[in-house]
Amino acid sequence: MSLPFTSRIESGIAELIFNHPPVNAFNSAGWLAIAAELTALGENPEVRAIIIAAEGRGFCAGVDIKELAANSAMITRVNKGNYDTFKAIHRNPKPVVVAVHGFVLGGGIGISGAADVLVASECATFAVPEVDRGAMGGGAHLQRMFPVQKVRYMYFTGEPIDAQEAYRLGAIEKVVPRDQLLDTARDIARKIAAKSPRMVQLAKEALNGIEDGNLEDKYRWEQGFTQEAYADPDSQEAKDAFVEKRDAKF
Repeated sequence: MSLPFTSRIESGIAELIFNHPPVNAFNSAGWLAIAAELTALGENPEVRAIIIAAEGRGFCAGVDIKELAANSAMITRVNKGNYDTFKAIHRNPKPVVVAVHGFVLGGGIGISGAADVLVASECATFAVPEVDRGAMGGGAHLQRMFPVQKVRYMYFTGEPIDAQEAYRLGAIEKVVPRDQLLDTARDIARKIAAKSPRMVQLAKEALNGIEDGNLEDKYRWEQGFTQEAYADPDSQEAKDAFVEKRDAKF
């Protein structure tokens, strides 16, 4: 299987770059591979900080709906891939800087919400189209970025918000032109990598421990509703309509 990303380590900084045209939407195998790579980078003593970024039109469009439309039973494996990926970021012993551009959808929200530091290009937009795709999930990670009512508005309507609004709401460290995005993430990663690795690791573990609730438990709760949603005929109609590029009929 060809991997949907590239990965390299230089001067203590690991870079995992999504590169899966046309929209960086990953099937279950892709998500599991991303999770495995992030876990390995976190365990690598040469790595002091991790950057996640992307090539192409947008950062990440989430899961490959075509895989699920063809076989709804794959949702269990997709759920595992998503869960493992987001956990591998949030619980990674190394700080993770996520640099987003273009569309940030579904699983892209999970990655962003699990990050330690988030930077965005001026063209970035954030959305959770789960309701329109017959699925659930991502609310826990979105709520780590934005206030409760904003999360609910985004979730119920599917409407996106842009990078400047996300910055105003406090989720993003910096908004920069697209051609400065990766360099901005590298600058932040270099500042982190210059610190004591042990002190940074302890700091991340401590900060995770004082968060409001357990992110992984919250997301696991959501995933139970994804399973329930996929047992409903409306979910299949939503997926079929998306794949067939038509309006869903409920």
